[in-house]
Amino acid sequence: NSFVIRTNTCGELRSAHVGQKVTLYGWVQYQRQGLFLILRDFQGLTQIIIPQDEAHSHVKKLLSNAPVESVVRVTGIVSPRPPGQENPKMPTGDIEVKADTAEILNSCKKLPFEIKDFIKKSEALRMQYRYLDLRSFQLQYNLRLRSRVVMRMREYLCNLHGFVDVETPTLFKRTPGGAKEFLVPSREAGKFYSLPQSPQQFKQLLMVGGLDRYFQVARCYRDEGSRPDRQPEFTQIDIEMSFVDQAGIQQLIEGLLQYSWPEEKGSITTPFPSMTYEEALAEYGTDKPDTRFGMKIVDISDALRQSDIQFVQNALSHPHGTIRAICIPQGVRYLRNKDLESLKESAKSQFNQEIIEIICRPDGSLKSLLTRFLGEKQQSELTQVLNMQADDVVLLAAGEHKQVCSALGSLRLLGADLLEAAGLALRDPAAFHFLWVVDFPLFLPKAENPTELESAHHPFTAPHPSDTSLLYSDPAKVRSQHYDLVLNGNEVGGGSIRIHSAEQQRFVLEKVLKEDSEVLSHLLEALESGAPPHGGIALGLDRLISLIVDAPSIRDVIAFPKSFRGRDLMANAPDDVTSEELEPYHIQVSWPFEEKEAKKN
Repeated sequence: NSFVIRTNTCGELRSAHVGQKVTLYGWVQYQRQGLFLILRDFQGLTQIIIPQDEAHSHVKKLLSNAPVESVVRVTGIVSPRPPGQENPKMPTGDIEVKADTAEILNSCKKLPFEIKDFIKKSEALRMQYRYLDLRSFQLQYNLRLRSRVVMRMREYLCNLHGFVDVETPTLFKRTPGGAKEFLVPSREAGKFYSLPQSPQQFKQLLMVGGLDRYFQVARCYRDEGSRPDRQPEFTQIDIEMSFVDQAGIQQLIEGLLQYSWPEEKGSITTPFPSMTYEEALAEYGTDKPDTRFGMKIVDISDALRQSDIQFVQNALSHPHGTIRAICIPQGVRYLRNKDLESLKESAKSQFNQEIIEIICRPDGSLKSLLTRFLGEKQQSELTQVLNMQADDVVLLAAGEHKQVCSALGSLRLLGADLLEAAGLALRDPAAFHFLWVVDFPLFLPKAENPTELESAHHPFTAPHPSDTSLLYSDPAKVRSQHYDLVLNGNEVGGGSIRIHSAEQQRFVLEKVLKEDSEVLSHLLEALESGAPPHGGIALGLDRLISLIVDAPSIRDVIAFPKSFRGRDLMANAPDDVTSEELEPYHIQVSWPFEEKEAKKN
């Protein structure tokens, strides 16, 4: 209560305050029959007793007529609630304040929705009136927890480990590869800035400049459509260090998260487990595995190798062919036929992958289209390899390794959703399973032209020391020194050891990625000027906090987020500008014909 004119907040009064005269400021949560009202502020609720005697008639009239959500000042005496009227659900439920004087500081008009967490509101309405939505206890909690976590991160990095907090420019130039960047026109005809998708180049240049340890709560931009875990503008905890290896960065981040982790969320154990990209794909079908539950992908190629099943033999005859399966526990009991059909349809539509089901009957026998092709010994081996129990359902896929694993990985998550919707507790929402995924490929084939390569992470990632020679002979086989941090199946951080040799960086850009290295001439020149070995990481702050508070979307942990389509529904941005305003930037808007006609009319 320092610097302000209240004596207490609405959430702090207890029995120990009985008899004290207090002054509270807040919003009217609700009022009942002119007898009492509930006053709310950022910290909680206090019950205010409206005086009924003639001497306080003006106070009674004022508080009885105050519209809900009006801002009021109340001065009065803290009193114990009458016996039997205590409210154990309220931290202030043992007391009430008997109003002596009051003042309406700002009367509130009728609002588009009630400020109560249990009232259902559409997300569009919440975002249109975000300043009202921010009054909810959940958003207040989310933003305050976020602030606490960031403050602890600053302490750990700057005070305990000597990092330097440096702000890097927002107006920069286009970076080759990676996500689409927002363009910003300049007053030079045809010249544009771009908003950086991360401070990647700047933090490397800071290492060349000898700062040794850099950190920033960085605002970043991507010109992509919003998804539940994406925004056009987002925040990351950006870190870079000189003279460090992968293990050093991982230890730093584990210590950082342990130090800044909210007490009310329990403790986290370090070191975090680690698995390679290939292991993650083979066992979970994704590079961001949710390790809170089983249902791992199992290789059953050997169990079926001697079978006469044609599609199995076709798959195994190819160099990367495989037969794999996942076992859905108690699938018969919890999944309906239409659920299984939807899973198979999902694999077909998303991955072009056929799925065959196998059901384990209560007596242990198998029911499937495949069983007539399999002898008793093969069926028994299959049951053993998959550890099948009565009422389990197995989903089997055959084909190319990556496609099969990706399809089964997707079905694993969809299957878990269906099991939980049917009442089977599978993933503990209060559990936090961190995981490092390492040894990613350095390059991937381009989707639009598989004969060309693109960076799996970004073009500044160093090759794995064991694979450096392959960079010049067979770059598609090179592993990288890239590492991702995964939490409950969500990527919350990614980083790498960087290329610090100008010669190697030029080779990657020009020969492997076929990019114009001139765009990065400043960086290449810096690498020739005594660049130290360096590496770093960025943690997605929005996503991390949303997982900690179990929010359905990162929009619930950002004060003023953009909509699903990247719009600010409150201020209606982006907005039109006049041709006069565009003139200094040498830009003219070319309208589609339909819009041009509509504007005329």
